[in-house]
Amino acid sequence: MISIDPNMQTERENYKLLIGSIIPRPIAFVTSLSAEGQGVLNAAPFSYFNIVSSKPPMISLAIQRINGVSKHTAANIKQNKEFVIHIVDDGIVEQVNATAANLPQDVSELDLTTFQLAKSNRISVPGIKEAKIRMECVLEQIVELGEGDHIQTDLIIGKVVQFHILDTIYKEGKIDSDQLGAVSRLAGNNYAKIGSIFTIERPQ
Repeated sequence: MISIDPNMQTERENYKLLIGSIIPRPIAFVTSLSAEGQGVLNAAPFSYFNIVSSKPPMISLAIQRINGVSKHTAANIKQNKEFVIHIVDDGIVEQVNATAANLPQDVSELDLTTFQLAKSNRISVPGIKEAKIRMECVLEQIVELGEGDHIQTDLIIGKVVQFHILDTIYKEGKIDSDQLGAVSRLAGNNYAKIGSIFTIERPQ
């Protein structure tokens, strides 16, 4: 077995080991509004994403900075404290991928797609209609992570204030994972669908 000290590697070398090891990773497609003028609707996918708590319902979103500067999504959430999380499924993943392009702050990534907007109930940020699951979120906390004075990551904790779930995938309070068709992130340009499912009973 190979043993590697991360302090002896570059950031990119550690990045490759992390994204190749921690798989599959769920993908959050995030919409947020810029604070400038009338507000530009920013949209971007992130795979450093997971559950934090169910009471209250909270999620985490880690957004890597570029040369120490927060990405548009993180900056928008810091300013407006609202955002929408969409679960990426096999029907929307191609268009979601298109929004990963680096665009100026005053240009909406949704212009690269045919997604239709869906008005939110509890927040000002709209979502997209095509997603089978979307969650309206408000900012709970941002933790700035890095080494010394060099902040490299904005760790966002968001509280879910409204769920929107396609009725055909919602059954008796649960989500039908087959009907959802969620996709996950692997390394490089690779994605994965849910494969065979097996069950193991938890010990009492």
